[in-house]
Amino acid sequence: MTIEELKKKALSLTLQPGVYLMKDKQGEIIYIGKAKALKNRVVSYFRENSSHTEKVRQMVSHVNDFDYIVTGSEFEALVLECSLIKLHSPKYNILLKDDKGYHYIHISDGEYPRISAAKQKTGSGTFLGPYVSSFIVKQSVDEANRVFCLPTCSRRFPQEFGKGRPCLNFHIHRCFGLCQGKMSAAEYQGLVREAVDYIKHGSITSVEELQKQMEQAAENLDFEQAARLRDRIRAIQKITATQQVLLGEDRNLDVIAFAQNHLLACAVVIQYREGRLMDKLTYFFDEVTDLSEIRTEFLDRYYASAADIARNILLDEAPEDPELFSQFVRHQAGHAAEISVPQKGERKKLVEMAHNNALEQLSDRVQRTGKEVAALEQLGNLLGMASPPMYIEAYDISNWGETGRVGGMVVFENGRPLKSDYKRFAIKEVAGQDDFASMAEVLRRRFLRYRAGDPGFSRLPDLVLLDGGKGQVSAVRKVFDELGIDVPLFGMVKDNRHRTRAIVGEGGEIALSAVKAAFTFVTSIQDEVHRFAIAYQRSLHKKANYDSELKKIPGIGDVRAKAILKEFRTKKRILEASPVEISDVTGLPAEKAEAVWKAIHEMWE
Repeated sequence: MTIEELKKKALSLTLQPGVYLMKDKQGEIIYIGKAKALKNRVVSYFRENSSHTEKVRQMVSHVNDFDYIVTGSEFEALVLECSLIKLHSPKYNILLKDDKGYHYIHISDGEYPRISAAKQKTGSGTFLGPYVSSFIVKQSVDEANRVFCLPTCSRRFPQEFGKGRPCLNFHIHRCFGLCQGKMSAAEYQGLVREAVDYIKHGSITSVEELQKQMEQAAENLDFEQAARLRDRIRAIQKITATQQVLLGEDRNLDVIAFAQNHLLACAVVIQYREGRLMDKLTYFFDEVTDLSEIRTEFLDRYYASAADIARNILLDEAPEDPELFSQFVRHQAGHAAEISVPQKGERKKLVEMAHNNALEQLSDRVQRTGKEVAALEQLGNLLGMASPPMYIEAYDISNWGETGRVGGMVVFENGRPLKSDYKRFAIKEVAGQDDFASMAEVLRRRFLRYRAGDPGFSRLPDLVLLDGGKGQVSAVRKVFDELGIDVPLFGMVKDNRHRTRAIVGEGGEIALSAVKAAFTFVTSIQDEVHRFAIAYQRSLHKKANYDSELKKIPGIGDVRAKAILKEFRTKKRILEASPVEISDVTGLPAEKAEAVWKAIHEMWE
């Protein structure tokens, strides 16, 4: 079907809630969605000039037909949508795949086996698993080795019994010192079996069993064994208490937060069960232009398939329809579930921890630090942008008399200076020291070259920052309106100590001090563009001085002075030039070029 035919079919739909299924030419379902009013939602896909995201535009371009199912309520539509997505796995729906592989706990062979984490089930020995979570595997292995004081060093046993002193772990009571050779293989293997049992059945069961063994040892007057078992029980209780104190009364939680870096987004789910941090799940999404849309779709997909749903769900932001989402979660969980967006206290700190984890995951994926990703995200949120600004241009004007009026443009890409894209502008059209008009001239020239297809100015920035306040912003806004440039535009305002204070737009000032990462980032941009403009101004001032001094030499006028400066650029290079090179540049005969060469050295050396 054509778009017009699809639109005509959509206009005949009911206004009742339901689910729609988009299909391609082969009849494959490529997208499934729900709607409060089927007609309104489906028609919106086929309207001209609709503000669709790139992902939606791609999906619509492949739609050849659609089907629909009318439901009794929006809630029924949501339940059906999740069920159908799970059944068909459409190409353009979010299909959740945690960023993990399978993990195992490995118990090696031999007289003196070791317990360790393994990413693959290869080699000899016994493997427990598979586990989806590497966190659970590492935590379980670390706990078992610590509680039962098992060796984690690289020594080989029994070959290295009695060779060298015990390591630090022995002295801080993290290892019983197998390297001393005082325990038989049978005793050690029994200890490893207990550790494996601890991993399989957990701390509560292990404590109960160890309590019985300790009491039996005491009855048998084996007080040394009883003391060892007592220490083991205390170690388990200490680890459990340390983990539980993190949450206080909140025993079962799902904590979910998102972060975005340009078109890449990340969701992190941190699970707490029985007061313990049990797992961290990470999901990535490409081509994201609207994080709120991804948030809502992710939450629906995640809880449609979650096997274990906590009674308390903490979110960094609310989904599109909180009541509908809450009803859906209760339906999936089969029990009451409290959903909240914490604004303060310990719960807020847990959400911030999840958000920081999402930032770090993004930074690993895009090869940027967590601070850089956070700065871009904070700045985008502060300025009300749909996504973080990945390509930023900043401008400053520097004045030093008529010969030193310049503009500097610096570029930050992905949070870092992109010096290959820096540009310099000599003010040509503005008479006198008029910063507003000079800024407008620089931006006009920059975007005229963009419209002309100049390769050096071919990229449209995500954000333009000006060193200055409302006056500079207003002057440049007129240029943008004149040229039809639609780019966010703000000024960077300094305090009376020349430190960055705020960002200013046409609606007023936006304070930066409360958002540390964004404040530091904007300050670095403002400092860099100021440094760059000043450096250009000083270089022009030096050249003007050199030009003036060169023209004092007989035979060197305005044209020849400019030719020398253009060719050699710096005072050092001029002094290094030979009489022959000066002759080639100026067109002077060899004898006069020699005289000029001598005059230059007498003047500057």
